[in-house]
Amino acid sequence: MESKYNYFKRDISWLSFNYRVLLEALDERLPLYERINFISIYSSNLEEFYKIRVADHKAVASGATESDEETVQSARELVEEINKEVTRQLDDRVRIYEQKILPALRKNHIIFYQDNHVEPFHQQFIKDFFREEIFPYLQPVPVSKDKIVSFLRDNRLYLAIRVYPKKEEKNKGEETKENIEKYTGECINERNDGEGIKVGMEAARPNVTDLRQPLYFVMKQPYAKVPRFIELPSREKNHYLMFTEDIIKANLNLIFPGYDVDSSYCIKISRDADILIDDTASSADLVAQLKKKVKKRKIGDVCRFVYDRAMPSEFLDFLVDAFRIQRDELVPGDKHLNLEDLRHLPNPNKSLHSLEKPKPMKLTVLDEKESIFNYVAKKDLLLYYPYHSFEHFIHFLYEAVHNPETREIMVTQYRVAENSAVINTLIAAAQNGKKVTVFVELKARFDEENNLATAEMMQAAGIKIIYSIPGLKVHAKVALIRRRGLNGEKIPSYAYISTGNFNEKTATLYADCGLFTCRKEIVADLYNLFRTLQGKEDPKFTTLLVARFNLIPELNRLIDREISLADEGKQGRIILKMNALQDPTMIDRLYEASEHGVQIDLIVRGICCLIPGQSYSRNIRVTRIVDSFLEHARIWYFGNDGTPKVFMGSPDWMRRNLYRRIEAITPVLAPDLRDNLIEMLDIQLADNQKACWVDDKLQNIFKKRTPGTPAVRAQYTFYDWLNQKDN
Repeated sequence: MESKYNYFKRDISWLSFNYRVLLEALDERLPLYERINFISIYSSNLEEFYKIRVADHKAVASGATESDEETVQSARELVEEINKEVTRQLDDRVRIYEQKILPALRKNHIIFYQDNHVEPFHQQFIKDFFREEIFPYLQPVPVSKDKIVSFLRDNRLYLAIRVYPKKEEKNKGEETKENIEKYTGECINERNDGEGIKVGMEAARPNVTDLRQPLYFVMKQPYAKVPRFIELPSREKNHYLMFTEDIIKANLNLIFPGYDVDSSYCIKISRDADILIDDTASSADLVAQLKKKVKKRKIGDVCRFVYDRAMPSEFLDFLVDAFRIQRDELVPGDKHLNLEDLRHLPNPNKSLHSLEKPKPMKLTVLDEKESIFNYVAKKDLLLYYPYHSFEHFIHFLYEAVHNPETREIMVTQYRVAENSAVINTLIAAAQNGKKVTVFVELKARFDEENNLATAEMMQAAGIKIIYSIPGLKVHAKVALIRRRGLNGEKIPSYAYISTGNFNEKTATLYADCGLFTCRKEIVADLYNLFRTLQGKEDPKFTTLLVARFNLIPELNRLIDREISLADEGKQGRIILKMNALQDPTMIDRLYEASEHGVQIDLIVRGICCLIPGQSYSRNIRVTRIVDSFLEHARIWYFGNDGTPKVFMGSPDWMRRNLYRRIEAITPVLAPDLRDNLIEMLDIQLADNQKACWVDDKLQNIFKKRTPGTPAVRAQYTFYDWLNQKDN
């Protein structure tokens, strides 16, 4: 039956979130290089979006795959809508970069050469640097419509170059063409004609009103050998930077002697990075499939051809035909592509301050001399990363390794850091005679190879490895320390349920929560969950909410309770914090609750398909927070007539999380910890510095600070609140 409600399109909503990331580059309260980094994050996010989401839609649009969620026509229309919105955002990205960032750099005595004349005192340096550091690694490849198509590597920058034979050599055109093609195997002698340097638009565009035929080349940028950004000699108090491709453009005449260089433009290809595997395969077959298919990721189908939008149409048409690009794969870009590299932009002005982010706190009650086991045996413990140090969790595992009563350590692994302290501690436990069981999710996108290599290393150390469940992903972030007294008596075991991965690197970047507890009901449920992952029994959960088992029924019961309260004239109240809200069934339940008068606040960082501001959503508000850390925690609050119920764990309200993954959510039962989470939600809803309303047109409307009220920047305000509370 068709729903009476409407929803935002998932991918258009995601583009709204990514645009909000870009808007951080406008915030002049932030250190300059922090603003530049947000342009990098925006660009990196967009690259992955095309490799996965747009690639999937294009596969449906072409008829290569079938989907229950969209038709060939709707997929084509969605790709067109996505490209249109990305192109619109490009205008703003260029404006922010050129009109805000570059002038701010100049104000701080950093001159970042763009397509304009460089200063005379740098011209010889640029020529010399090109000859000595770049030229040996360049190899232009001829492009022709009627020859074998050159393979463009995924996400690599290329220069597309158009040249014309010089007039005086027009009778030797074929001979010169042979010489230039020979360059693909050997370097051509340099030619110094003494011309001044001009970046981007070459020194002398020829008059091509004659009948000279153009030649086209592509040339991969040698960033494995040369940095993307080059620091030029300083002058007085000014520092100078330059893109490597601009240095190459300025010296193209040395690469193509006997030719007039007409123009050159950056291009790049994005390729489908999704891995299609048989999800019903056994563990052994899955491992074999992944080892084989991950290697093919970089040669996937084209999903995006990005080009400098200043490129003339006839130049673009030639490339489209020569590389057999589909028109719906064309996405215009700026003159400089791959701006995710801006995270590596040198900062030659050491007086520029970096952002003073909150430093992870170590709880005084959990210093290295204090046993976490002893503390948690008395009361539950809730840590907030990155405000609290992830070393506390490492210490928790370390205690388990050396505790003689530890019987078994059980952990899920979704995304793990390289050279992980978590993994090293688990290996130490196995070598110390402990039984260690780790469930490894091999299908964690872009982490397949790392997870597989880590699993094989753990297996070699004697750890029992359980691989992915056929047809499912395990996204739960849980750990269990099972203990027994030395004389066989029962003693407390320990459960840990988190909203984030066991990854010490992301624990400094992502805002997450982790709960330590000895509560018998939670420990028993978690043990049943691990037995389920091993295929040993059909579990029943009394306290934990586990996707595919009891999560959806309990969510419906909790929402029904708030609706009943509102119908009785009492306050119905729901606050949901998550990364993404997409499942139509659960959105419908929120719409229904709103129609009954339940007051609902959503704190959703990314995708939000619920449309606020409609008659059926008039009691729902959507807040988005983008700041120093990536908001990653999933926390759910239900008012329950003054006795709140608060939950935390791993799932978002996406179809995949609720129906196709194993996810774990725990109620926070300790009143003080429950109140702490409520305080965090209240602070986030009060944010008037980094929070936006998401309106019914997917616009990010910054919340305004009411005169006379304090400034609330949620991440920093909450850190200060924790710091005062813990000390």
